[in-house]
Amino acid sequence: MLGFRRSRHRLTTALAAFGLLLTGAAVQTATATPAAAATPHRILFDNSKAETAGNADWIIGTSQPDPLGQDSTPSAETDWTGAISAWGVALQKTGNYSLKTLPSGSTITYGTTAATDLQNFDTFVLPEPNVLLSTAEKTAVMKFVQNGGGLFLVSDHTGADRNNDGEDAVEVINDLMSNNSVDSTNPFGFTVDTLNVGTENPRAISSTTDPVLNGSFGKVTGSIIRSGTTATLSPTANSAVKGLLYRSGYSGNTGAFFATSTFGSGRVAFWGDSSPIDDGTGQSGNTLYDGWNDTAGTNAALALNATEWLAGTSDSGGGGGGTCTAAQLLANPGFESGSSSWTATSGVITTDTGQAARTGSYKAWLNGYGAAHTDTLSQSVTIPSGCAATLSFYLHVDTAETTTSTAYDTLKAQVLNSSGTVLATLATYSNLNAATGYTQRTFDLASYAGQTVTVKFTGIEGSTLQTSFVIDDTALNVS
Repeated sequence: MLGFRRSRHRLTTALAAFGLLLTGAAVQTATATPAAAATPHRILFDNSKAETAGNADWIIGTSQPDPLGQDSTPSAETDWTGAISAWGVALQKTGNYSLKTLPSGSTITYGTTAATDLQNFDTFVLPEPNVLLSTAEKTAVMKFVQNGGGLFLVSDHTGADRNNDGEDAVEVINDLMSNNSVDSTNPFGFTVDTLNVGTENPRAISSTTDPVLNGSFGKVTGSIIRSGTTATLSPTANSAVKGLLYRSGYSGNTGAFFATSTFGSGRVAFWGDSSPIDDGTGQSGNTLYDGWNDTAGTNAALALNATEWLAGTSDSGGGGGGTCTAAQLLANPGFESGSSSWTATSGVITTDTGQAARTGSYKAWLNGYGAAHTDTLSQSVTIPSGCAATLSFYLHVDTAETTTSTAYDTLKAQVLNSSGTVLATLATYSNLNAATGYTQRTFDLASYAGQTVTVKFTGIEGSTLQTSFVIDDTALNVS
């Protein structure tokens, strides 16, 4: 009977009367964006997913979680014991980084009191993981990135199942991106290819501005594959994805050996082989390869520049680095002037008491009809050059759906260019995000500095039970 109600005000009231307003499991439970990284920048290397199984030894040191326990002032890669100790020592020697390891047997978490909780770090490195992340761990990693964290994914060739559990790094990374409770619709804009590429030397694209290829650790000209894989890019899923190094004869969306992307307020890097980060030294009994110092590639510069970029210590290629007058750019941000300055589906900006505004009387209420329906809300704005920019809004999701696993109704938050092309999908929310009250959502738009963009929300209701997406108190702050 509920599916035939047309008035979302009456529908919400009736559902409340029958006690059927149920809260689903969260797909994207965003918390406040972490504070900007302060020096030293905090990097967590994973060792909880069989990174030392078989001949692998993808750790920065045997003293865990703190590598300084082995040597507090390392000067050479052998001062710490691990096949990627050169990576860790190089960062440590700058004095700008605080490094930790998530030890074997630990769980990846976000938002707990654990010292190794992702909320305490700026970047998380997964160096050839060989065990599938649990549902809770995948949620933790995705929320970490969405809220401003950096994620470094290092794969290996298909079939490199070091611990013989039936899973390899290709499958682990693809499972993280395609089977999580936050966004499983190709959130980073790439998938890892099921390949075993033998020996090749991928070259970097021509770029004098990309911060990963031209960071403070040196210019990147190429890398190496010594049994690895590549990624297939999908810019339609995430327009921020970019291939930086490619196999010979490949370009565009195929054959990308190193790629970067963004998700929410965070950044992502992908590398298709662990050989380039291997420094040839490690624990006794492992068969290692010194790719770090292989002159066929500039692997050290690539690893270190990418870490620098992920931690937010280098320019993103958009805003920042110039002079900027602090301001809030959105007109009528709390909707108290009705539909002024906003383009919206009729009835979206409303004082209807069926859903409460966070402040004032007006809010933007998308969907809530309990029938197939699409609502949109958008505003165009010019972000000045040289500015850091942050989009924020408060969102309340109310639903009559009882499922805890299926996203029947969705809300996409997107950035479009002046031609209407989607530049980025910042987040996708659904009936699974239902909760009492409003939650602030925050996203970094610095990469669009100097452009006129449109911030757009699209709510699609596709079932017979209502889901309401209620937005209030928006802001686009520049500084």
